[in-house]
Amino acid sequence: MNILLTGASGFVGRELVRELQQRADISLALALRSPGRSSGPTTFVVGELAVDTDWLAALARQQAVIHAAARAHIMKDEVADPLAEYRRVNVEGTLNLARQAAAAGVKRFIFISSIKVNGEATVNGKAFGADDKPAPEDAYGLSKLEAERGLIQLAAETGMEVVIIRPPLVYGPGVKGNFASMIKLVEKGLPLPLGAIHNQRSLVGIDNLVDLIICCIDHPAAANQVFLAGDGEDLSTTELLRGVGKAMGKPARLIPVPAGLLQLGATLLGKKAMAQRLLGSLQVDISKTCQLLDWKPPYTVEEGLRRCFGRSN
Repeated sequence: MNILLTGASGFVGRELVRELQQRADISLALALRSPGRSSGPTTFVVGELAVDTDWLAALARQQAVIHAAARAHIMKDEVADPLAEYRRVNVEGTLNLARQAAAAGVKRFIFISSIKVNGEATVNGKAFGADDKPAPEDAYGLSKLEAERGLIQLAAETGMEVVIIRPPLVYGPGVKGNFASMIKLVEKGLPLPLGAIHNQRSLVGIDNLVDLIICCIDHPAAANQVFLAGDGEDLSTTELLRGVGKAMGKPARLIPVPAGLLQLGATLLGKKAMAQRLLGSLQVDISKTCQLLDWKPPYTVEEGLRRCFGRSN
């Protein structure tokens, strides 16, 4: 099968390239923003993901597109109108690619979306489901939802199959952002006031996510569906920090401070968003993914964390 991958230089894209290159039944091509690869898969320099990007050459003879490129979620966005910028790339750029893909005869378009389409938090142990009413709370999540809706409409109009995958926080070797910051704190052995947090959060290891994406390339039941990704295990922040420490061979130093006190302190310091990520819950229900695709995450969270640090024991 001929597959075009966008976002090959990103965290998820790099792992997809590594895995797809090992598949004898897949001919992989990469759509790049600028020149940068001299060997490996066929590459096409297409420039920015924009409403006027020309994808004609890259899409020729492709049977599937895995669209992992996006304007990623930015914690402190400094552009004047973040929503407009997210829409320009994530909505207009994505739909331009998808329209050209349909016109070129691409059979399936796999869109890597985000759990932020569902919302920012879950309560009372009720996990997000793939078919729940979307409730994005920020510009990034809204842009992903608008792209999803545009793709679903395009699928109905053209017959090109669309598969939407919404991952929660993705971790793995080389991860950046909040997870990387947490790793550094544990690595330094600093005492952290997070030893009594009883929230529940779903994560997805990069190897599990890549396995799911590859499953969706040609699985008949994946056509025109929305799937949530996850490891199938929910952890509290306390449990996650302990797991990271164990995987590193350096136990986390956690002080049991009540979550309510931490929430109050964060509010007074203007850090409510940070507190939500550390203290709040965000659970995803992957039962639809598992049942419809006859799929299960290949790795447990413990195994995923060990792979994160290259440890085998």
